[in-house]
Amino acid sequence: MNKDELINRLQDIEWEDFEVKEAKTEIPKNSWSTVSAFSNTAGGWLIFGIKQEGSKFLIQGIDDPERIEQNFTTTLRGDKFNQKIIPICKKYVIDKKTVLAFYIHLAEQKPVYFNTPKNTFIRTASGDQRLTQPEVDALYRQSSYGTKDKEITSLEVADLDKDTIKQYRQYLENIKPEHQYNKLSDIDFLRKIRVLDNDKVTIAGLLVFGTEDTIATVFSDFKIDYLEIFGTSYADAPRRYEFRLSDYTNIFQYFFAIYERLIKKIDVPFKLKGAFRDENQPQVKAIREALVNLLVHSDYFSPMKPRIRVFTNRIEFLNPGALPKPYEELQKGDISLPRNPLITKMFRVIDLSENAGYGFDKMIKGWTSHYSAKPVVSGSIDNYRIEFFFEKNLETTQKTTQKTTQKTTQKIIIAMTENPKVTRKELAQITGITEDGIKFHLNRLKASGAIKRIGPDKGGHWEVLI
Repeated sequence: MNKDELINRLQDIEWEDFEVKEAKTEIPKNSWSTVSAFSNTAGGWLIFGIKQEGSKFLIQGIDDPERIEQNFTTTLRGDKFNQKIIPICKKYVIDKKTVLAFYIHLAEQKPVYFNTPKNTFIRTASGDQRLTQPEVDALYRQSSYGTKDKEITSLEVADLDKDTIKQYRQYLENIKPEHQYNKLSDIDFLRKIRVLDNDKVTIAGLLVFGTEDTIATVFSDFKIDYLEIFGTSYADAPRRYEFRLSDYTNIFQYFFAIYERLIKKIDVPFKLKGAFRDENQPQVKAIREALVNLLVHSDYFSPMKPRIRVFTNRIEFLNPGALPKPYEELQKGDISLPRNPLITKMFRVIDLSENAGYGFDKMIKGWTSHYSAKPVVSGSIDNYRIEFFFEKNLETTQKTTQKTTQKTTQKIIIAMTENPKVTRKELAQITGITEDGIKFHLNRLKASGAIKRIGPDKGGHWEVLI
């Protein structure tokens, strides 16, 4: 029988993921890797008594189902695994042959492994996959989800950046002049928003208000990476990046530096809100939400760095640390599961984070109110990614990129025709791209025989050949 026919025969099972094993006389040894994988990924059914050949499933049956079931469940409750596993057990008789089904739940505490941490698995499209040590470490950090930024350091208020404290408080006073926190002293204020706990700096307080040196005492390579790439990928870009953001002191400083760059990359049509221009449109809110999402939900203990890349066809946010639940489940409702609840609170106090959830609904609705392409969310065991496309689909994106290149080329040729001595800097100003981008286009035009350089770089001129 095929997969659908098998599922029809086992009608009372809610199928999410399943794996079949023959187990006619003994429990197959590879069953334990599947148990680990189901426990660490999203749960699933392990079916004994069925043989799979390609896309076909053959009912083999189990010779002694009572013994197999007892041995299997006893092992799961014993010492083979690092934690006790209690499966749901079902028995079926199909064509007079007994089949056993065991549902393995998604574990609350991960990783789940057998014998040694090296035997930690997850489910992928190709089956059970053994994790590397960094991936196992990521699962351990995931098990302390929502607690790491509450940890207390040995640092004190004197170790924090005074300018950031002043800027944060000024920002709060500007947007909420009547807020009760504005009347507090700096020490009481920092205690109130949990920067200080028993007058020691929390991890959250350090990341948001720390200095470069004090953050380095806990995070040796703290950085939030922001790059602008002149292409739809590294492969079609003239160089690895056109712009890379310099290092900033802490998360609060990074927010404003990155947001200032991002806001220039999206369309903000002229609209009036009352007597003033409305610059806080839904697509703007979507990108701001994505930036805040990255800052407050990233796993800063991961060797991976939070990263934003702006390509010609999309903006990509890469968050170290996996989502706490499958994306589809988070999207269904306003589930409040912040990785860093104190950092989230610090951003919420100044209205940069409106809730403790992930804001996917706001991102999607906000972006699609202006752009036709729905943001794409994907992830793995140690990160998740959100991509905001400027165009509807890849075909449209490619056509738009070609049109943009053609328009840039036309502007360059027109400028050279009107002024054969035009410089790269002047061409960059005319076209609105960087000088490196101009260099890329000039090389393409020269290679195609469209233009020719006469004389040296200084004192020479351009000749248009088309």
